[in-house]
Parts: sequence; C-alpha cells; structure tokens
Amino acid sequence: MTLFALPDPDTLYDAMRARDASYEGRAWVGVTSTGIFCRLTCAARKPKRENCRWFDSLGACLEAGFRPCKHCRPLDPAMAAEPVIGTLLDALAARPDHVWREADLIAMGLDRGTVRRAFKRHFGMSFLDLARLDRLRRGFETLGEGGTVLEAGLDAGFSSPSAFRARVGRLLGLAPSDFAQEPRLTVDWIDTPLGPMIAVADDRALHLLEFMDRKALPTELKALAKGAKGMLGFGHTQIHDLLARELGAYFDGTGAAFTVPLCYHGSGFSHRVWDALRRIPAGETRSYGELAREIGQPSATRAVARANGANQIAILVPCHRVIGADGTLTGYGGGLWRKQRLIETEAGYARAARSERLPQP
Repeated sequence: MTLFALPDPDTLYDAMRARDASYEGRAWVGVTSTGIFCRLTCAARKPKRENCRWFDSLGACLEAGFRPCKHCRPLDPAMAAEPVIGTLLDALAARPDHVWREADLIAMGLDRGTVRRAFKRHFGMSFLDLARLDRLRRGFETLGEGGTVLEAGLDAGFSSPSAFRARVGRLLGLAPSDFAQEPRLTVDWIDTPLGPMIAVADDRALHLLEFMDRKALPTELKALAKGAKGMLGFGHTQIHDLLARELGAYFDGTGAAFTVPLCYHGSGFSHRVWDALRRIPAGETRSYGELAREIGQPSATRAVARANGANQIAILVPCHRVIGADGTLTGYGGGLWRKQRLIETEAGYARAARSERLPQP
C-alpha cells in the first residue's frame, strides 16, 4: 500500500522525461508496447505518451502484467531493503516452473511471517500469490496465442495438462478442454491496476467483464457457454483491443467515456437498470431508491438492487456508482476495496468537469 496519491498523467510523463528523482519509490511507469515497467528515472529511451500506464506500487505493476526493466531494475530498492525479497525473487527466476509452497520457504530456512510481511509491504501480495499469478498468466497467454492445453500447462509451470485443467477449472468453472477451437464467444485476460479481469466478447460486442476473483464468475461463464452452445474459447477480438485501450485511458485519468458496444444478458427490467447506471456521470453516485425513481418505478428498490448485483459487465456498466441511502458503500462483487478505488478514480473526472463549468476570468 502507499500513501502517495499519483498526480495526473501529464505531470507523471513530464517527470519521467525529466528523470525526476523525487518520484523514486512512489511512482512507476508500465510501457504497453514492451510489456515492461520502469522507474521514472530510467535512462532508457522514453516511450510514447499513449504507451504509458502509471502505477503507485510494485505489486500493481506486476498484477497488470508488466515485467521489471533490466536496465533500471525497479525491484532493486525492495530487495536492498528486505534481503529476503531478493532471495526469493532470485529463486523464482531460477525455477520458473516450480510450484511454490510454504514448505519451500521453510526448507530455505525462511520465516513464513517475515516473508509474508516483507512482500505485503513492497508488493501488496504474498510471495506465493505472486508466484501463482505469474504461472497462471503464462498459461493464459499461451492459450490466447492459440497454444494447446499441454503447451499452456507447461508454460504455466504445471506438472501436467490435467493439473492445469484443474486449476483453470476451479478459477473459471470450466476446464480448458471444454473451450472451443473456433469459438463464437472469445475469452481474454485483461490486466488493470485493480487486478486481472476476464473479458468475453464476439466480433461485435462485449458480453462479460469481471474481476478474476469474483465469486459469480464461474456461474456466469457457464451460462454464456450454454447460450453459445458450447462455442466458448480463448483468444481476443477487436472488441478486446478497444476495451483494453479504453480501460487504460480510464485508469490513467484521461477518459471515462466508453464506446465499446455491449451485449446484455438479462431481463428487460435489468436492461433498463443497466442503461440507467450508464447514464450516471463519472464521479457521481446514486442510491438504489434514486435509481428506481429514475427508471420510473420508485417502489422497485429491491428489484433494482438485484439487477445491480446481476450486472456482469463491470466498470462499463458502473454498478460501483450505487451506494447506500445513508452514503455508505454497499456490496460489490469485485470487493468493497475495489469499489472505493473506482469511486476515488472517478472523483478526478468530477473535479475536471466542475472546473470546466466554472466561468473563466
């Protein structure tokens, strides 16, 4: 975690170009064209503005799928401050296919509590979480590129295809062997500063966007697979590409408008609620009662709440903008901490909108 609030992307880009050392340990840049992340003081050639994503922690960089730069070595300060971090990152690099467990830490003579605290302090996740995320991502990347389940399992460091099938099956509610080779609906992995998301789309519209750890995700994917008559598979479409660009702009603070076409799966009433959610400006919130009144059914507060919870296109259909009547945060499938972060992110858009409406001197 960090107490440093990132400034706007333009300020960060200027700081990177100037190699401003005041941002050391407080901000990092991920370069989408190379897949690496750097310190702002990195001496390498500066990336284009549109290829930059900004992060406030090392863990956020890694969760978003970026690898550390070999030139500026952004992990070095953490390893210097906590020698156990360097020891374990070296061990992870030396054994990328190993399935790490707490027993391995004990065998290395390391204290589990010390390891957990050190990694939580600098990465926001445990070492075992970091190792699992890295292995699973490699498998998804292989499948997305058209690789076989066997190739994906090996790339992900699993001992056998069946072990990989079991892990993905627990995560998604489906085994990779259940996915079609020529799918009607395509599943892709999209990284965000709030963690990886699963996006399901065809060539015309987005059908699902959920955080990987949402409990309802397996059920939602099974329903989509049934609706597509089993024709659900890995890969990406132009819709995924557009979604990734617009999510990047959203989290960078450069744009809260989404043009990705959406395909709803729900009742007509739910469609009306989701459309109403999309009309809430970024930076504003509504209560369930207010939303019910906006769709012309003031007595349907509970039904509105159910439709809100059934939304399976996170962020673009902004169910996170609905709060309790007393102003408190209410339940959110992606976790209340994410809801808080999304509302905080959108507060910047609200401030910008207000400043534009102020009369100019």
